[in-house]
Amino acid sequence: FYGVLVDVHPPSNGLKAFVVDLWLYRGSEGAHSHERILPSGTFEIVFNLREDQLRIYSSSYTANCRVFSGAVVSGPYAGTFLSDKTEEASLLGVHFRPGGAAPFLGAHAGEFLNTHVDLANLWGSSATFLREALCEQRDPRRQFEMMERALLEKLAEQAIPSAVVGKSLQILERTNGKVRIRELARSLDLGQRRFADLFVQQVGLSPKLFGRVLRFQYAVSICQVSTDPDWAQLAIECGYYDQSHLIRDFREFSGLSPADFAVRRRGLEEAGAHVKRNHIPVSS
Repeated sequence: FYGVLVDVHPPSNGLKAFVVDLWLYRGSEGAHSHERILPSGTFEIVFNLREDQLRIYSSSYTANCRVFSGAVVSGPYAGTFLSDKTEEASLLGVHFRPGGAAPFLGAHAGEFLNTHVDLANLWGSSATFLREALCEQRDPRRQFEMMERALLEKLAEQAIPSAVVGKSLQILERTNGKVRIRELARSLDLGQRRFADLFVQQVGLSPKLFGRVLRFQYAVSICQVSTDPDWAQLAIECGYYDQSHLIRDFREFSGLSPADFAVRRRGLEEAGAHVKRNHIPVSS
């Protein structure tokens, strides 16, 4: 119901610094027609194993469709976009850590902000061959092994990410984005502009925007576990100035108010729905 999760695979030791997990979905049921994807500040590589295309829509207008191949890179977004539920029947993906995708792109991460790119534009014909091999293979374990092998081959060709950016990401994630960027740059012995340039090159978002996304994600995590949130207290806990600030950011990043989001999540949970990470089923 609402997507059946077949498997989540932890990365091998050689990829743990870059990848959170590899995932596989097969089957997608329910009355909804699209899925709203919330911003997370991270990259994904996604393969449609059923047909050689993926359709991506704007956050609120399903007639505005961009068509990509069946193997795409999803860059970090500063808002939502919609995917087509009919293409959720068989998907395999790689969920990168913040900043972890950079060595596999062969390009400045900032070029991928708010966009999708055909993987073949970055990996050439090897992307097409990999997708075809994944489609032919039916064993999830073997599919994950093939995907990891391809990633390790690409990793061997690229430079290692900046240690300074890596340290800043640890601080930002530990504080849920509540640290001041000027103070963070100073602690790293960098000017604010130089720090921002390095950060965007590896992460794809500016440090300030990434911090905002982290605060939003922290608010989302609280909404998912609290049955009756105190919104004013939640706003302060998440680092917002006040409840109005929380609502503005929440609407900008999700298209929903915090209260509307909480109601939808509770409805899905009560229906026994499996909801994919950072996804919200929506009707057209």
